[in-house]
Amino acid sequence: MKEKKEKKPAKNTNKEKFGTKFLNTIKKKWLISGTNTLLLIAILVAIVILINSAVQSLDLTPIDCTSNKEYTLTNESKDRVKNINSDVNIYFVGYEDSATQVNLAKQYNKANSKLNVEVIDTNERTDIASKYNVTNDSKAIIIENGEKSKTLYSDDLYTYDSSYQTIDLTEEKITSAILNVTSEKIANVYFLSGYSDYSLEYSGGMYYLASYLKDEVLNYQTLDILVKGSIPEDCDTLVITTPKKDFDELTTNEITKYINNGGKILWLNASYSEQKDLPNVNKILALYGINPFEVGYVYETDNSRTALGYASCIVEDLGSTDIAKKLTDAVLLNATKINVNTDELTNLGVTEQAIISTSSTSYFRKNVSNTASGTDGDEQGGFTVGGIFTKKISNGTEENEDETSENNSEENAITSTLVIFGDNNFVSDIQITSQVNPMVFLANNKDLMLNSIAYLTNNDEDITIRKDYTKSSDFTPTDGQKLTIVRIIFIVPIAIILLGFIVWQVRRRKK
Repeated sequence: MKEKKEKKPAKNTNKEKFGTKFLNTIKKKWLISGTNTLLLIAILVAIVILINSAVQSLDLTPIDCTSNKEYTLTNESKDRVKNINSDVNIYFVGYEDSATQVNLAKQYNKANSKLNVEVIDTNERTDIASKYNVTNDSKAIIIENGEKSKTLYSDDLYTYDSSYQTIDLTEEKITSAILNVTSEKIANVYFLSGYSDYSLEYSGGMYYLASYLKDEVLNYQTLDILVKGSIPEDCDTLVITTPKKDFDELTTNEITKYINNGGKILWLNASYSEQKDLPNVNKILALYGINPFEVGYVYETDNSRTALGYASCIVEDLGSTDIAKKLTDAVLLNATKINVNTDELTNLGVTEQAIISTSSTSYFRKNVSNTASGTDGDEQGGFTVGGIFTKKISNGTEENEDETSENNSEENAITSTLVIFGDNNFVSDIQITSQVNPMVFLANNKDLMLNSIAYLTNNDEDITIRKDYTKSSDFTPTDGQKLTIVRIIFIVPIAIILLGFIVWQVRRRKK
């Protein structure tokens, strides 16, 4: 009799089937979940790529966090270059495409498409290397318009403030260079020589002023009338600096003739120069209603209008003239007053505009001393220490012409202009470079002088861009920068939040 085989319990089989089914379910859900995850990652990557492409297409300017907008092209520069109608090439040699200077220059192209910015490799652009004698090691910026060009090197782009901090002059230099190579007429400025101790030569007292003049839209040179024989016809402005001796007859006659032909003069006069023994010098000044200068200093009693603890080191607000536009104040050390013969101005056809005036509490002392207290004999202020004197030479018409030509007569009137300061030290090397005291920053002094020359040469539209470097570098965003910040702070996070919401909704529906 065969023994019956015992059957294995059925429950084991059921367990195996259940386990297999469970594992298959898990695998299926994992696969679905994994697929969804990969899909979402792909979507996220695609969105990031799209956002990045969109941001790049906006060509956003990097955020400039300096209060003086050191890395942002000023509206003044944009206005100066927007009407240029000839092609200007701005070549960067030895610079990376991402360099700050290059990014700044690219903003010129946005202001005017005629201004082309290119970072070049001299190994590839041998024509540029040969023409301008530069290599990749030169680190130069070449501004070219046809046959006219100007090359700026790295040392040209920087100076130092009164605290010996580096100041970036890139915009000033590039804008000036663009104007130089595109201007149809370049003004000619002559500095009268032979009568003053000051010169534009090294150790001549105004050497640094000469270095700044090189960046202006003008040509300058010295003029000895006795040698030359006359004032050149192309003289747009004649600069006279503190005559130490009287003008000879030839110089006097030539300057008088120059004035009568509508000449423009910039006169700087030191406080220590008494002109009572200079009859020919005084004869020229008298044509504008100005009496001889006196030896003496102007003092301020208000400490808020002085510097260095000296009452004779005055800090004065500048007037609303075209010369002083966008400038705040100037620092004058030991300045003298301008003696205006107000009773004669009308008879001479002269009008006066004050550039620098002292307060009503200031005083003029002939017996100079370092005191803030007026004494008997001191002349009480205020005083004009810088002014514009415009002299009407003629109407441009004959006196017997009828009245219908009056308006045309005014338009064609010949005028001569004198810009005069009772101080020449304010643009001397010792002051213009802040060597008096590092606590006093005298940038406005230099700009006041350059603006005066630009005004007289009728090149005030070509005035080099002058930024205020006295401000701190705190973050003050422009409207464009604010828009960029909004995009970064709000738009990108909102996009991420929306993406998260979409992911949550997809997962919720899959459950």
